[in-house]
Amino acid sequence: MPPAPCLRYKAGVLNEPSSPPETSPPWAAVLGAGPAGLMAAETLASAGHRVVVFDRMPSVARKFLMAGRGGLNLTHSEPLPGFLARYGEAATRLAPLIAAFPPEALMRWAEGLGQPVFTGSSGRVFPRAMKALPLLRAWLARLGALGAEIRLRHDWLGFAPDGALRFRTPEGEASLRPSATVLALGGASWPRLGADGSWVSALPGLPVAPLRPANMGFRAEWSEPFVARHAGTPLKRIALRFGEQAVRGEAVITRDGIEGGAVYALSAPLREAIAREGVAVPLLDLRPDLDAGEVARRLAMPRRGQSLSTFLRKALALPPVSIGLLQEALHAGAPPAELPRLVKALPLRLVAPQGLERAISSAGGLRLAALDEWLMLRERPGLFAAGEMLDWEAPTGGYLLQACFATGRQAGLGAARWLEGQARHG
Repeated sequence: MPPAPCLRYKAGVLNEPSSPPETSPPWAAVLGAGPAGLMAAETLASAGHRVVVFDRMPSVARKFLMAGRGGLNLTHSEPLPGFLARYGEAATRLAPLIAAFPPEALMRWAEGLGQPVFTGSSGRVFPRAMKALPLLRAWLARLGALGAEIRLRHDWLGFAPDGALRFRTPEGEASLRPSATVLALGGASWPRLGADGSWVSALPGLPVAPLRPANMGFRAEWSEPFVARHAGTPLKRIALRFGEQAVRGEAVITRDGIEGGAVYALSAPLREAIAREGVAVPLLDLRPDLDAGEVARRLAMPRRGQSLSTFLRKALALPPVSIGLLQEALHAGAPPAELPRLVKALPLRLVAPQGLERAISSAGGLRLAALDEWLMLRERPGLFAAGEMLDWEAPTGGYLLQACFATGRQAGLGAARWLEGQARHG
């Protein structure tokens, strides 16, 4: 079957369709037009190789653009040893890839696209524009100038018996035989934006860890009065502890639980605890700037006829939502004498993680042990993988995008080496 029409991006505008060569010189396909896939394509095109990017959606980088609504946190300025530790069990495998393209390199790359960056007080790094679209437009213009091509509405169906890539396209099914392929198909979070994990069925026999939600909220069994009054209310300047880990930040009460940055930072151990035990109980510090002794001293003062809500508001400057959480605990049977302890360590009974459709990212994916140092599948020479479809997870704060860019670059370098080897051997 002849190749389906191809859409070329140039200066951010779609040009007339063209067709990639199916013969020499060798060319590369990149499946997925998110950050990892586009970085792999840029790396390949910069090395002088013909590259075509395929995506099932009608536009590119939808999840990247969605992330940009919150300011587009590109990376983090944390020193590299601490930065790498954020990747947990995957840190050893990701360390050389991120060291080869560290946060400083990502910042220079963005600035090379005419998008200056700044580091916020939290150490997070953002484009000064605080949006994804200007950076994406500049990136697509660079890709177009390098000759990279993008085909939209091309849904990858897997491999044909002869190894060709099969696609469902608006014109019907198409088969293509690139000399190298980079898979950058994403995880399974926010599936409405394109990456839904359906690629797992197209790679039978390869080791894939189950895809699970990451950086997500959790369900809690609030009372109806609490939900009616406080759903959607932020919890500011709090601390959350689970096991040996503690984080400061913010959260938001939802109708069915709690979400937000402080929760996301602990989402992996909370998720695993629920999987093991059916419940996780982190401890919420409602006044982390006061030590336990000072909280106890203030709560020992006479109430002078004040209601509990008024007393807590005046003695500790607690907002209504924090007072509501304390009242939830008291109504559930906690003794009033335990109030000082509850302010500093309020148990939150979390019964289930939110699903992938509401998660910021996903855990699980193609196991890193199946890949060599160039992110090529050991069992499938010429087939590379990058981005969130790999089995790693990280907290929000720039760590997710950094690893997507770094693995995309590494897979692009590996695919370029493979193409050069193919060219040398005819």
